Amino acid sequence: MTTLTHRTRRTEVSKTSEKKVETEEDTNQDRSPDNDDPGDSKDIRLTLMEEVLLLGLKDKEGYTSFWNDCISSGLRGGILIELAMRGRIYLEPPTMRKKRLLDRKVLLKSDSPTGDVLLDETIKHIKATEPTETVQTWIELLTGETWNPFKLQYQLRNVRERIAKNLVEKGILTTEKQNFLLFDMTTHPVTNTTEKQRLVKKLQDSVLERWVNDPQRMDKRTLALLVLAHSSDVLENVFSSLTDDKYDVAMNRTKDLVELDPEVEGIKHSATEMIWAVLAAFNKS
Repeated sequence: MTTLTHRTRRTEVSKTSEKKVETEEDTNQDRSPDNDDPGDSKDIRLTLMEEVLLLGLKDKEGYTSFWNDCISSGLRGGILIELAMRGRIYLEPPTMRKKRLLDRKVLLKSDSPTGDVLLDETIKHIKATEPTETVQTWIELLTGETWNPFKLQYQLRNVRERIAKNLVEKGILTTEKQNFLLFDMTTHPVTNTTEKQRLVKKLQDSVLERWVNDPQRMDKRTLALLVLAHSSDVLENVFSSLTDDKYDVAMNRTKDLVELDPEVEGIKHSATEMIWAVLAAFNKS
């Protein structure tokens, strides 16, 4: 899985963020996309998967980097976190034998429709699977990275294209055909640049002006998006517009965040368990 590196800038800045551990009651367990920060746009509601893909797309070209081999699994991780935040799935409670996040199975809490085709398709897979599977196994199954021929039916196909079509319907992308010498490819250039800039600024502010140095105090969807952007190898797109000094601060703070021990952070509040379990799965990949 991808690691956080400085691709276009060489300046190394020493870590200055002091890790601070606090506990507070988490009221976001069943949080829906309708409960975003007060500063967020109230006009367009995006899933975590849509936000990750939007961050990964080249604005004018309308496709993700050909060298990015992480975004597919990152989008599947986003599906699991989105379902958990909507109160559809959760991790089984820890026991003496299964304390680690990656040992605990994903359980269905509710099979009520979400209105999103990919989310509802995943719910059906989880509901039909016996015995239950772990977060890491589900990411592999949904991505199609399994050697078990009897479980290939769990693969979610054409995920990027289906998410892109959702963004087209929401007026953020458009659809075009581009010729690449030997083949034609459907692309989705960004038409609503305001929405993408809002998303980028939200993440930039979360690690700069609004940095709290404690993941337990962060907005849960913002925390999830930072984890997914890192795991999907699209963070460079988020921070590339910053000045050199702010770029380094943002990268170092995000690096500090994703290098925290998921097992330690995950047990502090059950509402964030799925976020940390997904991060643990990517760290192990």
